[in-house]
Amino acid sequence: MAQDVINAATLGSLYLLFALGMSLAWGTIGILNFAHGSIFMFSAFVCHLIVREAALPMPVAVLIGLVVGAVISVLVQVLAFEPIQRRAADHRRAELQILVGGIGMAGVLLAIAQRVTKSVPFGFSESTFRVHVYDLGFVRLSNVQIVIVVAACLLAGLAGWWLRSSRSGLALRAIGVDPEVATMMGVDRRKLAVAIMAASGGLAGVAGVLLTYYLGSIAAESGDAFLLKAFAAIVLGGVGSVGGAAVGAAILAVVETIVLVQTSGTWVDAVSFGLIFLMLLVRPRGIFGRKEVRRT
Repeated sequence: MAQDVINAATLGSLYLLFALGMSLAWGTIGILNFAHGSIFMFSAFVCHLIVREAALPMPVAVLIGLVVGAVISVLVQVLAFEPIQRRAADHRRAELQILVGGIGMAGVLLAIAQRVTKSVPFGFSESTFRVHVYDLGFVRLSNVQIVIVVAACLLAGLAGWWLRSSRSGLALRAIGVDPEVATMMGVDRRKLAVAIMAASGGLAGVAGVLLTYYLGSIAAESGDAFLLKAFAAIVLGGVGSVGGAAVGAAILAVVETIVLVQTSGTWVDAVSFGLIFLMLLVRPRGIFGRKEVRRT
């Protein structure tokens, strides 16, 4: 039982790191980024290429993943999403075109990784970091699991503080409530959109690198599976809520762990779909989601 709790906490932390950035971008600037999964994978892939040439410790590898994820996410925003928003006839068409654009960008990143790796899983075997497992008698805990849980708690706490206490965070929350009024009050939406997309991509990059260390290797298609998990966590917790993303990721990880322990494991992926469907029926806004206000 104790080992299952540790495993669920590790899995939930990975889900949180991945889903948090996606949730914040969706809840503040209204961008549902379908390229998020590929950014997650591609950050780890670039880190793999660098580590293969020069052995690096884990902190440097995580920093590389963060920077690569942030840069790619900003490029996607500037080169794809912003032009779409400027040219779209209305907000609804812009949302649909952004979804399609995100899928297209994800396909490009996925194709590059598949081409270079020939669809063979990749990892950081050349890294100077070594996994150590601590046997505490009733539970086994690795140093990678400790890093993952601590990183998720710290980054989620930092994101929550940023949104609630900093000027830019409060401005982002204002954009999420009413972008037109926020713009009239002097909020630079474009600058903040780039900032939140950089943060979103950086979190995805960190998650990708840590998952690779945790599993030993990942495949180019790993981002697609995590994208589904992110949707489940976001729908459960509520779009744009840091606490909601944490609770949603925890619920998803606990339920998946229970299913994995009690069954053969073939039903684990179906849990995500089931939780999404159930929450949409019972509480479409999610546990911590706010009610949308429409002004006429």
